[in-house]
Order: sequence, then structure tokens, then C-alpha cells
Amino acid sequence: MQHHSIKGFRASFLDAIADPFYVSEADCIRYFPDGLLIVENGKVKDLGNYQDLQAKYVDLPITEYRDRLIVSGFIDTHIHFPQTEMIASYGEQLLEWLSTYTFPTERKFADRNYALEIASIFLNELLRNGTTTALVFTAVFPQSTDAFFEEAQRRNLRMIAGKVMMDRNAPEFLRDTALSSYLETKQLIEKWHKCDRLLYAVTPRFALTSTPEQLTNISKLLQEYPDVYLHTHLSENVKEVEAVVAEFPESDGYLDVYDRAGLVTERSVFAHGVQLTDREFTRLSEAKSAIAFCPTSNLFLGSGLFKLEKAKSSETPVKVGLGTDVGAGTSFSILKTASAAYQVAQLRSQKLSAFQALFLATLGGARALCLEDKLGNFEIGKEADFVVLNLHSTPIMALRNQSSEAIAPTLAEISDQLFATIIMGDDRAISATYIMGELAHEA
Repeated sequence: MQHHSIKGFRASFLDAIADPFYVSEADCIRYFPDGLLIVENGKVKDLGNYQDLQAKYVDLPITEYRDRLIVSGFIDTHIHFPQTEMIASYGEQLLEWLSTYTFPTERKFADRNYALEIASIFLNELLRNGTTTALVFTAVFPQSTDAFFEEAQRRNLRMIAGKVMMDRNAPEFLRDTALSSYLETKQLIEKWHKCDRLLYAVTPRFALTSTPEQLTNISKLLQEYPDVYLHTHLSENVKEVEAVVAEFPESDGYLDVYDRAGLVTERSVFAHGVQLTDREFTRLSEAKSAIAFCPTSNLFLGSGLFKLEKAKSSETPVKVGLGTDVGAGTSFSILKTASAAYQVAQLRSQKLSAFQALFLATLGGARALCLEDKLGNFEIGKEADFVVLNLHSTPIMALRNQSSEAIAPTLAEISDQLFATIIMGDDRAISATYIMGELAHEA
């Protein structure tokens, strides 16, 4: 064993090992108030109580994070990198907002150097917020996708992205064609899919911006490359749903447009799903497709309240992850996104516990992306992407999270501290972000 490639971290550790929407929280959550994580060649080698493990790793360099809580890296299941600079744009609902703000901004990404500059800012912002993996829309220009992947590769990140495909109902300067989008996507898949830690998602913007020919070609790509993803929008806003039904009169609702084209699979991730019908939930459950729940965006654009309790019911269980959906979403922070998710649940007379939110942000997101064999918790052999949380990062959080010990000794107490951190926390709560066991961001 080469000694330099193995290292230890001492802190409090918390992770999800099963889904707390279906199993008792005590059986889903592991907590080590004084834990030791061993990382070898970027992967988890061991995790347990410090007292139990220290003798095994006596000579090892140990990085200590006393009074800090380490959790698995946050996973963002839906975000737009070209919308970084137009976050918090005022006053429209979805379709008007796209025309007024989004399309003019995305036009700039025809310039590869500009795309590189924004990709760098975007990825740094994710790391500053503790997000280690994301499912990302680039722009319609293939060079914007190249730029994104180059910057992600340079940082050794586990990222999934794809060129936007849209051949109608968009400005001329942002349209591709059914054929060009097929050929360009094919080239990008060949170049980037499974290159280092990078993966590819075939990315039609949404049903309204694709002709039936383009949808057919997308299906062809999914057949030719069965392990790529399908990433698009679904049933976000009432007017959008009406427009899709009018555009595709032969279909039986919005999801059915994708289904008829063969795009509803186990590797499909649909953003939003705010307006889904019961029948559509049933179909997503059968297909094992995933929904990216984007509460800050749904509130900001007035799209509605996602039925999390329906998606996580035992009748129609659907994989769900959290999405920031920047730039309609208002923050890069998964903590702030989870806080909004709690509020959406409250408005629907439901509850979202701290551990359920942690699950959605980590292992739930990994499952939504079919990456639970690689990410989502500290199981041995998984990639060591993790976040060091400071539960006392602001004066009011320090007051709220004071206890006899700096870090709570019991599961019930850490649940309370984690909940307060989700509700009040933001990028300031992120002390450090590690990628494959290497420091990638430090506050």
C-alpha cells in the first residue's frame, strides 16, 4: 500500500443509508459524534467511531474538524449553468420569463471563451455551497457544453450535463434542427460520456421546443447509448401544460408526449413535476424515472407546490432529488433549497424532517441519478465527495445550536441541530468541500 494515498478525517459524521420516507429514521441514518473517515485513492476505505478505529490507523495523517459535522456531498439534480448571471430576474412566470430573460442570456454562450468564464464561476459557486455533483443544462451551442465539461474535468468533478436541444418555439438564434441536434449530441456523447468522472445527459429543453422529429432522434440516441441520461422539464406551470396539450393533441397529457417518443425510462430525470396528475405519478413510478424537486424556483416563478407526499407514497414511489434550478431558482445552496422544500411541504399540510431533507440532498439525489453505487453516503468503496458543515456559522445559528457539547451527542439532538441548519444555513455553513478526498473549497 502506498502510504501517501491514504488519509483520515476526524469529525462528527452523519449519512443516510436507506430512505427515511419508507423506513424508520433510526434505521436510515448513521451518526458518529466522534468519527473517523479513512479515504484511500479518493474512495471511502473505512468509517466508524474514532475510539474503535484509531488503533488500526495509528501512523496515518488525520485532518481534524472538531466541532464540525461532515456529511456526504450535496447533489443538485437540476440546474442551468448559462443562467448563472440572470439569477433573481424580476416579475414573470415561466413562459414570459424564458422570452424576457433566459433566451437573450443564453445567446452569449455561442462564445466559447465566455462559456468557459461562466462555467468556472458556476462550478466554484457549487463547491462553495457544498454541491459536489449536479445534473446540468448547458446551452444550445455545443461549445458551451465543451466549456462546461472542460472546467468540470479540471476540478475532477462527478458532473452530468448536456447540450440543450430545441428546434422550434424559440428565437432563431437559439434553435438547432432535428438533424444537427442529433449529430452534435452524438459527438458530445462520444467525447465526454464516462470521460474521467463526467457523464452525459441528452437534454431537450421541454416538449414545446422540440418537433416530433427531434423527439424521435432523441429516442434514437437513448437506444444507441443506453447508459446516458434523459434530462428535461415536465409539468412545471399551468399555462405550459395547456400549451403542450394543445401542441400535441394526439397525446394523453404532458408526460405522454415524452412517453410516446420513448423518453420515459429509468435514466430519465424530469425537472419540477408540479402539475402532474395521479396517472402521471403512476407512470413515472412504473418507469422508475426521477423527479427533480425545485422548490425555490417553483415559488419564485409562482409555478405551484410540488406534491412530495404523492411522489414518496408507497402506492406510487418515484425517485426524487433536490434541484436548485438556478436561474429561476434563487440560490445555489442545497441547504436553502431544502428549507424551501420544508415550507412547500408545510403549505400542503405535510412534514419534511431534517433526515428526510438530508436524504433528498445526498442518497436520494444519487438514486435519482442512478449513481447510488458511487455517491450519496460513506459506504465503503464510494467516491469520497463530502462537505464539512459548521452548525455555528452565524451568531444566531451559534445561539440556536448551542448544547452541552458543541456537536450533539445523540441522534435526536443532531436532528434538531441539522434542522435549524437547513432552515437558517447557506454558503456560510460550508466550512470545506472535498472532492475524492481532496480539499476543493475552504471558507
